[in-house]
Amino acid sequence: MAEQKFCQGCNQKHHCQEVYEKLGNIKGPPFVVGAVVAFPLPIVVFIVCLAAFDGILADVTNSKEVQTVVGFLLALLVTSVCILIIKAINRGLIKNK
Repeated sequence: MAEQKFCQGCNQKHHCQEVYEKLGNIKGPPFVVGAVVAFPLPIVVFIVCLAAFDGILADVTNSKEVQTVVGFLLALLVTSVCILIIKAINRGLIKNK
């Protein structure tokens, strides 16, 4: 209600309505999938790999320090490869459009 009172005395009222109407009619790709792939997916991959490598390396070595460092580096490597694959797929999708 306060916005209507604010717009009543404005000489640009019709231009604002046109801009909002044009913005509302814009058709574009959904951003939710891109946001999920860009942010939480690499974090989830890292956590899952860290847990998996921790379990695997527990059978290989008795040294907890070596197990932690090697597991961290392997999880980081897998996550980096995942990010590179996502970027490659994203570039391929952009080129095809």
